[in-house]
Amino acid sequence: MNIKIYNSFAFLFIAVLFSGYAQEEASSSTYKKRVLETSEIDFLSSYYTQDGNNAAVTGGLGTEELSDITGTVVITIPLNADDVLTIDSGISAYTSASSSNVDPFDGNKNADAFVASSGASRQDVWSNFTLGYSHSSDDRNNIVSAKLSVSAEFDYFSFGFGGAYTKLFNEKNTEISINTNVYLDSWTAIYPVELRPFTPGGNGIENGIFTNNTITGNTNYSPIFIPFEEEKRNSYSLGINFSQILSKKLQASLTLDFVKQEGLLSTPFQRVYFNDFEDSFIDNFHLADAIEQLPNSRFKTAAGARLHYYINEVFVLRSYYRYYLDDWGIDSHTINLEAPIKITDKFTLYPSYRFYTQNQADYFSAYNQNLSTDAYYTSDYDLSKYKANQYGFGITYTDIFTNFQLWRFGLKSIHFKYNNYTRNSGLKANIISTSFNFEVD
Repeated sequence: MNIKIYNSFAFLFIAVLFSGYAQEEASSSTYKKRVLETSEIDFLSSYYTQDGNNAAVTGGLGTEELSDITGTVVITIPLNADDVLTIDSGISAYTSASSSNVDPFDGNKNADAFVASSGASRQDVWSNFTLGYSHSSDDRNNIVSAKLSVSAEFDYFSFGFGGAYTKLFNEKNTEISINTNVYLDSWTAIYPVELRPFTPGGNGIENGIFTNNTITGNTNYSPIFIPFEEEKRNSYSLGINFSQILSKKLQASLTLDFVKQEGLLSTPFQRVYFNDFEDSFIDNFHLADAIEQLPNSRFKTAAGARLHYYINEVFVLRSYYRYYLDDWGIDSHTINLEAPIKITDKFTLYPSYRFYTQNQADYFSAYNQNLSTDAYYTSDYDLSKYKANQYGFGITYTDIFTNFQLWRFGLKSIHFKYNNYTRNSGLKANIISTSFNFEVD
């Protein structure tokens, strides 16, 4: 954890301590119901683990084993009756057997796509800081918000900003909102280790990687490799949401999203193997024929619909459907069902199920099936045809009176959820997430 991350958390802690005083100074003699009565702080964490046999780093064949631990702190501060400031800071640390094989020759074992290397590329830390602000009109029918965000990891940096406008009318039974975001990202391109000697001015096949090891198969190893000139990626999104309360028990909403991406959309360290090239190996590791090549633009569109039905004071049914398509040839369908069950005044259970299916991108081929004559190619199974099922179970504890007090913090809620995810390609994942919400006196 670097000093910038420590400073971010220190700033969050100080903001909570002094938020109470800021609220007192902002009070007015004229009564107005505040958008947020007191400051709140959320502590969120998650643990994610996955495994599979189609790693994109090793060209679509190899271990996908990965584990990730994430911690996030979100502080929401009412600046006055109308304005709210949100501070969001998080860290994610992962260890990946797949990414370790960016350099499969830096360990003590024979190189193998199914064996993790022990090099530095096996782990990384991602950090994020987001500052948000929202203003509500006196009648609470108009809400304007804006945000700035910064995130970084070893080979990637992102700066983002965005805004939103929400309009409520028809006695707040109808809501329309529009939001837009811009993300300006930059790579520090890291390439598969066996390709680096083939950069301009490199020593090619005379490099120590090859002279210190025995190449089998095609001993005249000669990949196609040109480093990317462009290492930036810009993303622009626009979202529109319409929500309507149809009756005392039924609420519906419609969403429409557009995303435009430009720049380096390929992942520099993902290998590709050509069916029309002879194979070259060191130990059990297939040397890359090239790296992933994808178009430098992508346009995505998604339309979704939600329907929430209040059955009775115990049961609620929440449903969601989303259709997605892009100009890379992918279209997909998502169905999500959740049925909160209120078992006591304070405890609610959340069983859920999610189904997802997509067809493959125009540029995808499986391991060793791409052709060198194609302009674009990838073996990233996220762009393949697959179906996925996710089963989840959650439990929430809620106490609106914050009877449990810890110094100036009153516990409002605790949420725990577990999800099990499987693809028909063989990828399996488990996700555990928790959150603690406190009200600050």
